Amino acid sequence: MIQIVRFLLLGGLAAAINWVARFPLSMAMPFPAAVFVAYMIGMSAGFVLYRRYVFPGSHLPIGTQIGLFLGVNAVGAVVVMGCALALLHGVLPAIGWTSYPEAIAHGLAIGIGAVVNFIGHKFLTFRVRRSSTAPATPS
Repeated sequence: MIQIVRFLLLGGLAAAINWVARFPLSMAMPFPAAVFVAYMIGMSAGFVLYRRYVFPGSHLPIGTQIGLFLGVNAVGAVVVMGCALALLHGVLPAIGWTSYPEAIAHGLAIGIGAVVNFIGHKFLTFRVRRSSTAPATPS
């Protein structure tokens, strides 16, 4: 199975964990805090899944991978939060959407954040070192 399909499937699982976790969290905290905590839960699941099944060839030390993963996901969190709030308070009211606006805003924002995360994880977090030995050229 190609890498992007594995990323989307496992990212979908991590996103589902993120999305579902927000519902009980919203009972105990405001929407922005619930989105953030849910994102952290989904991000933890994502690291394990991505490292094992999507980007297994990285030779970076685990500590470096964790640091880069957190950095990429911090950017992703800002994207998700910004998009969720823009959708919830701007786009959805502007188009007259009233059914489950928090769930819809959050779900769409997770999808947008997934694009940012794939690019960051592929080229930063779990990058594979290119071989320094080039094939011999004929003389």
